Amino acid sequence: MFDAPTPSRRTFLAGAVAGALVVGFRLDLAGMKALAAGAPDLSAGKPQPNAFVRIGADDTVTVVIKHLDMGQGNTTGLATIVAEELDADWATIRTAFAPADATLYANLAFGPIQGTGGSTAVANSWMQLRKAGAAARAMLVAAAAAEWKVPAGEITVEKGVLRHASGKEARFGALAGKAAALPVPENPRLKEPGEWRLIGTKLARLDSVPKTNGSAVYSLDVRRPGQLTAVVARAPKFGATLKSVDDKAARQVAGVVEVVRIPSGVAVVARDTWSAMKGREALVLAWDEAGAERQSSDSQLAAYKALADKPGLVASQRGDAAAAIKGAAKVVEAEFSFPYLAHAPMEPLNATIEKAADGGYDIHAGSQFQTIEQVVVAKILGTTTDKVRINTLWAGGSFGRRATGNADYFAEAAHILKATGESKPIHLVWTREDDITGGYYRPAAYHRIRAGLDAKGAIVGWQHTMVGKSILIGTPLETAMVKDGIDATTVEGASDTPYALPAYRFEVHNAREGVPVLWWRSVGHSHTGQAMEAFVDELAHAAGQDPVAYRLGLLQGAPRLSAALRLAAEKANWAGRETKPGRGFGVAAHQSFGSYVAMVADVTADSGKVKVNRIVAAVDVGVAVNPDVIRAQVEGAVGFALSSVLRNRITFKDGEVQEKNFDAYEPTRMSEMPVVEVHIVPSNAAPTGIGEPGVPVLAPAISNAIFAATGQRLRSLPLDLAALRGV
Repeated sequence: MFDAPTPSRRTFLAGAVAGALVVGFRLDLAGMKALAAGAPDLSAGKPQPNAFVRIGADDTVTVVIKHLDMGQGNTTGLATIVAEELDADWATIRTAFAPADATLYANLAFGPIQGTGGSTAVANSWMQLRKAGAAARAMLVAAAAAEWKVPAGEITVEKGVLRHASGKEARFGALAGKAAALPVPENPRLKEPGEWRLIGTKLARLDSVPKTNGSAVYSLDVRRPGQLTAVVARAPKFGATLKSVDDKAARQVAGVVEVVRIPSGVAVVARDTWSAMKGREALVLAWDEAGAERQSSDSQLAAYKALADKPGLVASQRGDAAAAIKGAAKVVEAEFSFPYLAHAPMEPLNATIEKAADGGYDIHAGSQFQTIEQVVVAKILGTTTDKVRINTLWAGGSFGRRATGNADYFAEAAHILKATGESKPIHLVWTREDDITGGYYRPAAYHRIRAGLDAKGAIVGWQHTMVGKSILIGTPLETAMVKDGIDATTVEGASDTPYALPAYRFEVHNAREGVPVLWWRSVGHSHTGQAMEAFVDELAHAAGQDPVAYRLGLLQGAPRLSAALRLAAEKANWAGRETKPGRGFGVAAHQSFGSYVAMVADVTADSGKVKVNRIVAAVDVGVAVNPDVIRAQVEGAVGFALSSVLRNRITFKDGEVQEKNFDAYEPTRMSEMPVVEVHIVPSNAAPTGIGEPGVPVLAPAISNAIFAATGQRLRSLPLDLAALRGV
């Protein structure tokens, strides 16, 4: 305990990290709702310094990170919380990813599951890590007091050094061993905000240097002794099954070692990735498409529209919306459609798995749902979860793709290892084409909205119907997150709108097509944000009122979102904005994952061309642990979402995905990136998330700005820029 975390020295965690025997899992819906409501203090447990803090003899402080860092910077944020309460020197802070062990490293928002998602990393860890850091500090102070024979209250700690007025002083490393032998205090004193020296300041990200110089290890970098590489040939249509395979030519490709069948297709195993890919190209495969998905995108949208004509499941209701609209002075209607979207992380899915000498299994991967992945792999390999050891590595993006309820690519790797006799480590690699065509997309969706206004422009009734495939129905997570047939991740952002609507009815239809879907950065908010905010903008213009003022009138019961909206409008000079043909300003405000974001977009648009010049954002995420990381996440959200606003979609023709690579599913170009200004609303509330909340507001801010520039409404995503006429 407190020694450097090397095999030759006893660590601060000695004996604390044991393999968890997990026989099942369950998401804690109440915990997730608490976070979404902005009440993220879910940590009522005792301090766990042994689980999260390692202090080496060389004075380095290693913070154990229980969450996957896929680029969002949570390693820096989580380390900041510990370092603050510990009074550590930031220059000595290091991080290490935690082993897969739900007994120690569960996501407190999820329940007894270790995993990352829903912008919960900092929010669920806030009090847990503060207590861990404060307890470790108290133990160091107690050790110094005992050695120096002075009262603990007379000892100060600053930047990793303990001092006493007598002149005695010691660095952390010198006291670590003695501190380790002391009991963990149950109620260590936590700092008041006025005492913070690191939280709320700009700190150098801990991952910047290793990611710049190439020393950071991603799972694509893993090379185990004797490792073989595998790629999988999967069905061209979802739901098709393998009828036959002729692998003679594939086996003759230089470097190919084995060809094996697995549940998802045929795996070609080779000495390197290129050989595996060439071997896959040589396979002769026949597929049974009797149960395959056969729809095309146009026919699917037509089916969605027909379904919206029928009564749906009521996800939210207050008052009699139909009656209110019937008596309205003015009625406004609109429809919005949204395509499937791929996650397209820069590092495609991959994982390495091998059988260890002790009979257990070691996995190296950018693991996002460690507990689920342990359970799935253990079942396939006929072992217990404590025998499945996951070494979490840096991930080159995810946006939700690595967080599947069935651990799909982990399962593939385990099946390949089993089919090849478990004799050699297997590195499963998805190519870019595998990634784009492989499913688990953001669901397609269709919204139809109808609202009535009174003579003064106030909303009297709002009817809203949505059609889309549930992410959770039919998965192990259904029991926790689907109630009365309504998937909370489908309707979020609309069924729980903060707008004060006197009469409101929101209905949803769960589509049943065979395309695998999954959460995509901001999940349901990625489409409900556009539908709600673009339509509110239409209502403001129908009422002849300023879009910011109109929203504020509807948000009197939502002070934090109102404050973000006011700040964004102020910083964008909304009141003094320049208006002329071809240039427009649009606004949007949305709350998600317990955070509040407003954006103003400055856009130039004319004759099929759109240039987003500037985005001004205001965010309220509670305590801003790392302001620079928060700004970076909002900037990143703009870059990530902009391509989905302007062009990206996954389309189908007779059940086959048409987009294969970045030539047809093009990320945002640097030349397209607008100037992004991010302003943080000061707050003493517990921190919430920022990885996802910046996404939902971008599309409506831009589409509303296009209307201001051209007088033309582009509602559906991606925006139909070809429909823009000259102005």
